[in-house]
This record gives sequence, structure tokens and C-alpha cells, in this order.
Amino acid sequence: MEINNEFRQLGLSEKALLAIKKKGFEQPSPIQKITIPVLLNESCDIIAQAQTGTGKTAAFGLPIIDLLDGQPKGIKALVLVPTRELALQVCDEMLSLADKRIIITAVYGGQSISEQQRRIKKGVDVVVGTPGRILDLINRGDLDFSQLLIFVLDEADEMLNMGFIEDIEEIIRHTPKEKRVLLFSATMPDRIVKLAKNYMKEPKRFEVDKAKPTTGLTDQIYFEVREGDKFDALTRIIDIEPEFYGLVFCRTRNDVDVVTGKLIERGYAAEGLHGEISQAQREKTLIRFRKKQINILIATDVAARGIDIVDLTHVINYSLPQDPESYIHRIGRTGRAGKQGTAITFVSTEEYRKLNYFQKATKVNIRKELLPTAEDIVAVKREKIKEELFEIINQGNYMDYLGMADDLIETNSPEVALAALLKLAFKSQLDVSSYTEIRTFRVDTKGTTRLFIGLGKKDGMTPRKISEFIRKEVKIPDRNIDDILVRDDFSFITVPFTNAEKILTAFSNRTQDGKPLVTKAKPKK
Repeated sequence: MEINNEFRQLGLSEKALLAIKKKGFEQPSPIQKITIPVLLNESCDIIAQAQTGTGKTAAFGLPIIDLLDGQPKGIKALVLVPTRELALQVCDEMLSLADKRIIITAVYGGQSISEQQRRIKKGVDVVVGTPGRILDLINRGDLDFSQLLIFVLDEADEMLNMGFIEDIEEIIRHTPKEKRVLLFSATMPDRIVKLAKNYMKEPKRFEVDKAKPTTGLTDQIYFEVREGDKFDALTRIIDIEPEFYGLVFCRTRNDVDVVTGKLIERGYAAEGLHGEISQAQREKTLIRFRKKQINILIATDVAARGIDIVDLTHVINYSLPQDPESYIHRIGRTGRAGKQGTAITFVSTEEYRKLNYFQKATKVNIRKELLPTAEDIVAVKREKIKEELFEIINQGNYMDYLGMADDLIETNSPEVALAALLKLAFKSQLDVSSYTEIRTFRVDTKGTTRLFIGLGKKDGMTPRKISEFIRKEVKIPDRNIDDILVRDDFSFITVPFTNAEKILTAFSNRTQDGKPLVTKAKPKK
């Protein structure tokens, strides 16, 4: 494979171009075209607005590797990320691009800190880590940023959403004033602008057009399913589609492990991906998936980044993603290259409000349907068994069993012998009563949500002040905040579904006396 001339024109070294060739990159992404030349040839700070899955890691990773190659040892670059899964992913990606030219390590919670301390003590050039663990290592005296040249904030908006602003500011205080700051973010809320104003020097700002996956060929469906019934609902979807080839999204690493394990136990060809899985294992899994040696891949959003497979028949949201943009990004993986695809979302009672918000925010119609019944599944399985039997007959692949067949029909009619064999071979698969009942539920369709606020009369609150307090954080009309009830220690308000989602998101990291400041009110008993 020849190295694309567009990469050569960015000013990267021959070593970097060789790494690109090994990775199989065909051409630079828009964010790479914009940022790489600036990072290599200028000394300014950069703010880049780009979505996930746009090649951001290579956009800052390739120039950092080139700039640090040959530098004296010492931590020269810090990449701050919101989650340990992303820390591992960014570290693995940079390692594959560096090809042993510089030393890169990832530090994050959930792994032995002593092992991380040992790696740092041996000497590293680039540290990729989460705010909490970075701060912990700073306080223990393990991280020395006195030689730091480049500070990267990756997915800055997500870090702020998770409440890391104070940690980020504390980390910045332990870095030299003279350094380059590179800020990458999918969105640019006021908090990001303020952060940039306080800690960046006349940054150049770039915005890559938001990737808008084409969803015209994607049939979008949701099923109302209780949380405890989601796994059985998943197997029904897989069973009803004989050519199922899909990606199943879970919220957490544990969810991925549980769903994958249960699918394998039931005999499905499935594997899982999340941030704790090594790069080598990840690549093996993706090769098997691309070759269709497995037809079900279960993954977290972070682990699914970079997966580009054209002919997926299904994307399944086992749990709803965090935001509407992530929903569109997920479902954009099917219905491509002129082929019809199906995006299915399982919605529990707790998630219905969020689904409603997604539909309005993305201006897409997600159609409600009923899950396939046990009778539907058995009917499909019977047809599949018939097809496979006829194929064996047509190919003549039964000669070795004729003797045994003669023995069976000596004492039984052919119908009885065949029925017994089917029972033996497929056990309870064709028995409707063996399938778990999936219960239905009714969703409140009034379109409003009752919210609890952990402030009351003792905090100086009145109905007017409660409304002003909410609208200060979320731009919604005053008339949308209704039925305000103020007690001594807390208050309640009623708002439309879509406003409730915005409010809960805005206050997701705010607490009062160690408890969430704004939550969905518990239903009256």
C-alpha cells in the first residue's frame, strides 16, 4: 500500500508516514488535515471542535510523537481524558503510531497505582490519564510536569459534564506556564469557553463539520422492555432475524461482560469489546467480526470508536446513550452503502423520558413496535430447520446415516422417528412454553415529569426563586415550570419531558449535602 500523498503534504516525518502505512490509514480526516500542520509548524494553542470517531487521537498524537522524538527523557506531554476506557484507547492508539519512538503510558483508577508508579519511575515521555488518578499521582509526588511542553484536554466537554473542572484546574496549576494547550471537544458550551479564556493564550479555533450519519436507510424502532427483560428481548431480536449481523451497545464495561457471557452460554457467536480489553485482543475480535466468524459484537461507546463495517444489519441500543448526538452516531453504523439497516432501542420505564427527548432533539421518528412473541420465534426456527434439512438432502450429505435411519423406522413410523430426532436435536428450542415471558408496561404519556430539588424555604427559596434558579442554568420558558411546591428543606416542580432531560443533564454534577441537587421525583405510593 502506497502512502497517500495527502498525509505527506501535512509535514509528517518519514517514521510517522511509515506508521500510518502500517495502520492502513487511506487518507487524513478533516480534523487531521487542519490540526497536524499547525501543531508541527506553529507554537499556538488550539481549540478543535470535532465529534468522536473523527480521528482526533491521530490528529494530536502524530504531531506530538514527531515533536518529542529525540527529546531528552522526561514527561513532555500530558493527555487528559474523562474515562479509563478512553485513556486505554488513546494510549494504545498513540503506541501504535509511535512504533517505539517514545514511551507512552496510561494511568487511571481501577488499576494498581503501584504498577503505574513503577512505569512512571522508569521514565515516560507521554502520560495519558483520567483527572482523578493524575491528581492522585501528583499529590504522591510521582508526576513531575516541570518539562511539560504539551497539555491535551481530550473530550473536554465530557470531562466538565462529569464534574472534573476543579481537578482539571488543579492539574493545570502543577504544569509550567509556558506550554501549549490543545483542547478537543465535541461541543462548545460556555464552561469550555471560560476554561479556554482562563488557561489558553490566543488559541486558534477550528471546527470540523459535524458528522451527520445518513439515517434514511435505517429503520428506527423502539421496544418498551423492563430492565430485567432486556436480555431475553435481545435474544428474540437475534432469533427472529436469520441473517443478523449486528453491534449491541451497552452503557458499562460490566454490562458488556454480562451480556456477552450470557449470549455465549446460550450458544450465540458473540464477543465483547471495552476499555479493559487489550489492543491485541481487540484486533483479533474485530478480524473475527469482519470475517463474520462471529455475528454479534457487544461494546461500549468508547470501545466501538473506529469500528467501520459497512454491511451491519442491526444496531441495538441495549441501553440509551448519554446524549442525542451519541444516538445518531450509533445508529449511523447501519443502513450504509445503499443497504437497509435496522436500529433498535430497548427502553425501560426510567429511560422513556430520555427517548422522547432524543426524538425531539434529533428530529427523527423512532417507531414503537411489539417484541416478537415466542410463537414468532418458534415459527422462524422451524423454517430455518426445514431449509437446512432440504439443503442436506439436495447435497446428498446423509449417506452415512441411512443405516441408522433404517434401524429407527423398523420399529417406528418415519413420522415418529423424525419427530423424536428433532426433539433430541433441538430440545426445547421449538417448545413455546420454554420461552421466558416478557412483561409489558405502560408509560406515562402525559408528557410531563415531576422533579425534586434539594432546596427549600430554609435556603430562601420561593416559587419565583425556584423558577429563576432553574432558568439560570437551563434556558426554558418560565411558563414551562409548573405546579411549584416549596417545603422547608426541598421543593418540587413539574416540567415537560424534554425540559426535564435538559434540567437533569445541567444539574447532573450538582449536589446538596452529598445528595443530587435535582432528581426525578419518586412516585407517590
